[in-house]
Amino acid sequence: MISKLRCILLDDELPGLTYLKMLCEQVPEIEVVKSFNDPSDFLEEINQLDFDAIITDIEMPGINGLSLAQLLSDKAVIFTTAYKEFAVEAFEIDAIDYIQKPIKRERLQKAIHKALRFTEAKPKNNYITTNSNKGKVILHFEAIQYIKTSELDSRDKLVYLIGDSNPIILKNISLDKLLQDLPKRDFCRINKSEIISLKTIHYFSHDEITTTLLGEQGKPIVLTLGVAFKSDFLTKV
Repeated sequence: MISKLRCILLDDELPGLTYLKMLCEQVPEIEVVKSFNDPSDFLEEINQLDFDAIITDIEMPGINGLSLAQLLSDKAVIFTTAYKEFAVEAFEIDAIDYIQKPIKRERLQKAIHKALRFTEAKPKNNYITTNSNKGKVILHFEAIQYIKTSELDSRDKLVYLIGDSNPIILKNISLDKLLQDLPKRDFCRINKSEIISLKTIHYFSHDEITTTLLGEQGKPIVLTLGVAFKSDFLTKV
């Protein structure tokens, strides 16, 4: 059973966002992953965020909450708004709940309980199916150790599995797409060309990761931790 719901908070009005964050701190079932006051900032970071639900305003600049929700079909969406007229449309896109402002803690907690039930009921695959040089391949998450961009063709990715020294070649797929499908708590992109399973980490410093993977002459493989990826890495280890 999930004890905490990992939530993104989104409201373009800073006072409203601050108030929502304060309320969330009073609800023990909520873990706030990150808060945003601009939906475009959220969309830029979405592939690096590990969350179960989003609590979002509807009327915002750029993209409104209703349009945003349609990009998050596998997440629980809770709308917060000062207006009644969006309610029907919100439930037509299967929103978990619709809370009118000003938000009360008890009402927020009720919505969170609904979202927890939704999250627990979702089927959880432990594998992905994608294209390889030999046809369709099923990759079980627990077997993946390391993924890197092919030096021969950057569109291809090499996947190293436990107990197999020969990598599987995935055809025409990006690291960003792989990150969308991999469990975010178990995998991390560490530079522009590599993703690792966290269970392969042995040691790490400010710019290097020593893995449990063995390379030439049986020596541990050492990978580079890129500056742009360090913050996400440190939140996971």
